[in-house]
Amino acid sequence: MQFTDRIRQVKILLVVAAVIIAVASLLVSHVLVADLQREERTKMDLWAKAMKYIDQAEDEAGLALALDVIKGNTTIPVIVTYPDGTVADFRNISDSANVEAYAKRMYQSGDTIRIDLGEGDYQMVCYDESTMLKRLTQYPYWQLGIVMIFVVVAIFALLSSKKAEQNKVWVGLSKETAHQLGTPISSLMAWVEILKEQYPDDELIPEMSQDVKRLERIAERFSKIGSLPEPVDASMNEVVAHVVDYMDRRTSKKVEMACHLPSHDVTVKMNASLFEWVIENLCKNAVDAMEGKGRIDLTLMDEQSRVVVEVADTGKGIRKKDIKNVFTPGFTTKKRGWGLGLSLAKRIVEEYHKGRIFVKQSEVGVGTTFRIELKRAGKA
Repeated sequence: MQFTDRIRQVKILLVVAAVIIAVASLLVSHVLVADLQREERTKMDLWAKAMKYIDQAEDEAGLALALDVIKGNTTIPVIVTYPDGTVADFRNISDSANVEAYAKRMYQSGDTIRIDLGEGDYQMVCYDESTMLKRLTQYPYWQLGIVMIFVVVAIFALLSSKKAEQNKVWVGLSKETAHQLGTPISSLMAWVEILKEQYPDDELIPEMSQDVKRLERIAERFSKIGSLPEPVDASMNEVVAHVVDYMDRRTSKKVEMACHLPSHDVTVKMNASLFEWVIENLCKNAVDAMEGKGRIDLTLMDEQSRVVVEVADTGKGIRKKDIKNVFTPGFTTKKRGWGLGLSLAKRIVEEYHKGRIFVKQSEVGVGTTFRIELKRAGKA
């Protein structure tokens, strides 16, 4: 849980940093845009005065100066119109075919300067923002988008690196567990063989032998975590039935195990040993959730393109806020436990078998249903 809290804090800090950068960028850009708008307005006032002076000029020096001012505008789109809206002149307009429509838009936006020519006659100077000003206006939004992309990528990279680190820890732990189990299991197998020779008629020794073999199978499963076992065609009916038989003989009589299988055999490409462990783990969690009393239903469904296994219990259920964390390594609601079972189950189903495992439904005080979906053998 501490790891989850740290990740949440880092994500919050990244988002806060992104917001601060975005707000600061917007404020600075707003100031720059406002200054540039005032500067362009001043230029257009001077440009309008130059147009008026040309119409009334009496000396060549003044006329030349006015012409220089008019020619000096090479960035701001400007259109001069008569009172009836007819275009008298325009500059820095690339689409000359739609000048009148462009002038109407400029007039409606209020970017106009009136030139009084005397005796009630006048012209209107309509102008638009320069290309540089438009780019500067759009810049903070582009910057905001880039910052947000950076934050998303940073969070994704952080989560991916932590997840990879966690996976290495759990894989190493699994392999080390398998390694440590190897020696005592070998010793137990030898002792069982000795007991068989000395007490050939004892009815308990075969059961002991079965349990030792099961320990050996468990160690084998842990040793396969982290590798990619080759899936082969196997009967899902047998896997489910075997889990039910094993759990039924090793749980309280107050726990009712119900198995619902289709009438025909369902074949799936899988590693039967690992997949059996997944279903067994779900059943053990169900027994813990029911505190040794209740009902577990295992249902195998053969659908058109997939095979579905559901494990439903009548236990205490999972709180809604915890459902999204049940497959997170280290998460557990038990007083004792490492919180690895469901995490490894998810890895086996999704990474090794390319399927899905999720909580189909859960209600506190009613029970939980886990659902596993696998592609059928031979299906693309």
